[in-house]
Amino acid sequence: MTREEAEAILTAAGKAGDEDFPLLEAAIACAIHDDPERDPELARQLAGAGVERLTDRLVRESPEEALAETLAGDLRLSGDLLDYDNLDNADVLAVATRRKGLPVALGVYYLHVAGKCGLTVQGVDFPGHFLLRIETPEGPMALDPFSEGRVVLPSELTRRALHAGLTPNVAERLDVLMAPAPERAVLIRLQNNVYARAAAARDWPRAERAALRRALIDPEDHRPWLAAAGAREAQGALAGALEALTRASRLDGGAALAARAQRERVRMQLN
Repeated sequence: MTREEAEAILTAAGKAGDEDFPLLEAAIACAIHDDPERDPELARQLAGAGVERLTDRLVRESPEEALAETLAGDLRLSGDLLDYDNLDNADVLAVATRRKGLPVALGVYYLHVAGKCGLTVQGVDFPGHFLLRIETPEGPMALDPFSEGRVVLPSELTRRALHAGLTPNVAERLDVLMAPAPERAVLIRLQNNVYARAAAARDWPRAERAALRRALIDPEDHRPWLAAAGAREAQGALAGALEALTRASRLDGGAALAARAQRERVRMQLN
């Protein structure tokens, strides 16, 4: 798969409805877009093996146990505790090789495998730490893909929410803390992680690519173009930064004021 082919997949995903969003294939396309010199088949094989194992386990185990044992036990997927900020942790192809990653990158595999096996599992855009929500006969449960898919108790959710800075009246509302996120939002969160880590490392070309992928996945959002403009400006590509800021202004009138000010500042540098 070339970078251009990856962009075509992400463009199609951006046009798809939330019900039809191709999470795993879009995540693979993101990884190839970042580094085309790799084979995407390992990720597909890992996901396929997960579907086979989970299908077998669901005959004799509860949904939450079967999912955790399949992904963390059989496939050996876990959080990277030793090198958390490694950019490989936000790349589903690298995760397939290393079997370690960020919660949201691991969550891509959990969500794909669970969906193929008929389980109702959704991402939870929890502050500071991505979680999963699985529907069970006893009600919804929160799972932590970073901690081998273990169940997170309601009291622990509240504690984490308070630690993340949520107010007590919000932190005690499980309906808010466990609100499901669409799979498009899961992949956007993953690309945000790539952007943040690349920007921190001052790897501006990689940061720009992550911003452009966000723009393809969610073409109505102005914010990826603001991020792309910042990455381009950091590389000295002022004309490209100006073009990105113009796109941001066109997409969202509410952002136009900030984007216009930033655009004028860049234009002054071009003159």
